[in-house]
Amino acid sequence: MKLPLSTRPAAPRLSLAEMAERLSRNNPLTSLRDARVRDVPDAALLKEYDFVVVGGGTAGCVLANRLSENPSWSVLLLEAGGDEAIFTDIPLLASYVANTNYNWGYHAQPSPDYCRAMKGQACNWPRGKVLGGTSVLNFMVYGRGSPHDFDEWESLGNPGWGYRDVLPYFKRSEDVQVDSLRDSPYHGHGGPLTVTESPWQSPMAPAFLEAASEMGYPVLDHNGPHMTGFSFTLATLRNGSRCSAAKAFLRPVQHRPNLHVVKRARVTRVLVDRATANTVGVEFVRNHQWRVAKARQEVVLSAGTLNSPQILMLSGLGPADHLRALGIPVVRDLPGVGENLQDHVSCFGCVTFLLNDTVSVVESRESRRLGSVVNYWVTQDGPLTSPGGAEGIAFVNTPRNREPDRPDMELSFGPGALSGDSSGSLRGLLGIDAAFFKKMFGEVEGRDAFTVNPVLLRPKSRGRVRLRSANPFHWPLLFANYYADEEDLRVMVEGLKMGVALGETKGYARWGARLHSRPAPGCEQHAFRSDEYWACAARTISTNLHHQSGTCRMGPASDPGAVVDPQLRVHGVRGLRVVDASIMPTIISGHPTGAVYMIAEKAADMIKRAWATDGQLVRRWAANR
Repeated sequence: MKLPLSTRPAAPRLSLAEMAERLSRNNPLTSLRDARVRDVPDAALLKEYDFVVVGGGTAGCVLANRLSENPSWSVLLLEAGGDEAIFTDIPLLASYVANTNYNWGYHAQPSPDYCRAMKGQACNWPRGKVLGGTSVLNFMVYGRGSPHDFDEWESLGNPGWGYRDVLPYFKRSEDVQVDSLRDSPYHGHGGPLTVTESPWQSPMAPAFLEAASEMGYPVLDHNGPHMTGFSFTLATLRNGSRCSAAKAFLRPVQHRPNLHVVKRARVTRVLVDRATANTVGVEFVRNHQWRVAKARQEVVLSAGTLNSPQILMLSGLGPADHLRALGIPVVRDLPGVGENLQDHVSCFGCVTFLLNDTVSVVESRESRRLGSVVNYWVTQDGPLTSPGGAEGIAFVNTPRNREPDRPDMELSFGPGALSGDSSGSLRGLLGIDAAFFKKMFGEVEGRDAFTVNPVLLRPKSRGRVRLRSANPFHWPLLFANYYADEEDLRVMVEGLKMGVALGETKGYARWGARLHSRPAPGCEQHAFRSDEYWACAARTISTNLHHQSGTCRMGPASDPGAVVDPQLRVHGVRGLRVVDASIMPTIISGHPTGAVYMIAEKAADMIKRAWATDGQLVRRWAANR
């Protein structure tokens, strides 16, 4: 990992000529041009494709790349959104991106048991509506989870998904750019996806690693064989900018003649023959016109944890009683569709430490510094390269954990806080009510501070996705069910106390770090820092990291709740797979994006093996052209 700041050599000063050369090379207008992916016009669409991929997010971009490697196969990628933009490249602006139309704008159903601080007591659930999907608006953290997570998948009746099986697929995608990891057998080199650390770190960064030894944890690579410990954040960054799935996998291959990408195409259902259970293709809307894309071999659904089950149910594939109640003809009764929803609930803002020095990121101060912007474009350095402000990550064990090599809590350190959110973009991302924010942070607004965010890694609670109606343009009903299992709340309380302990380690004392003691509104009746207070705070400020998964879970045919088999084929239907985070039987103990890249890489190989011997594909492609 990187050396502490105090021991790193100073960055070389650039001459004016060198600055001009770098600014020319990293011209924002060039970035905008390169972000555009060729959009195939309606007149150029083929009558049929061998493979139709629904969703141009993380998994869809990988599949489009890997399947089109075979020039004999025709591949169609359908995406509901458009292209990325210049500002989506800037890592620190992640919260801004989530407040734009690059986000579907979903909210979970209101509940009095969680998200009490949010507008209408409804949790914000941002999801990417853009080529690259949620990899365009997440915080770019690359964390694969524990090896035990994947061994558990295998133990649930999914052969080929143990850690020894999936590690090669993690490595295939990756191009790690950290000197200390270049010789690691657990990381890949030369893959499409750049993984590195932010080139900039705050003056508090060394204190985070110092806290590791004080709390009894090692400093390590949490994507290796053991993940319990502290590290600086590994993120999907390239030259100080966001490396999205579209940038890594789709843009470099967009001109392949056998790959067609259609943007702003809203898929409404998969077409399945009710008599034969054969998948015919998909129905979609583009430019206000209904269209059909036929698939000779397979439709691959990669619309994400919330939209993949929605599309399946609209297609007549799901819980029969629910579909009949909405007047949707049942093609196959699959009771597991939309069930098993899991998420990493967190409590961002609950553990905020105020400082006596200007060492944190305060938005209003940075926005006044023209040098920060110039530094970003010229040197790919400075605070704007911080991945959403997540500078360090600790995977730790609460006293309730019985598997010490499989942590149950993440503590994410950010050199900023809600107190410095002058534009309100972070509040908008989280959906925090303005009156609540004013009561809790109004008196310290604009002050230097840092945040420790506890993240529940292995929740026992389960939510669900249901259709609001048979209208494909209506948002699905999303039920988070955070803390439905009381054990989750007990673990979160322990995580909050560990977050406070981290902020009170000796290293942060040099800046006068002290816990912000304004109680969360609605929790004033509890003694501050008591278990009862933390439980109330967790139910009040219930935040998330876009980690929803599990709604089309993988499992054998003997599992009545399984939606796809270990080959990711939908049970009881031919020619249809689901490939995204929804297939996870249990959520990983990390950040799912890295695992989604792996899932898509593995799925591409399975599809290639399934159709490699079909010589007819070559002839069909030639005839169709």
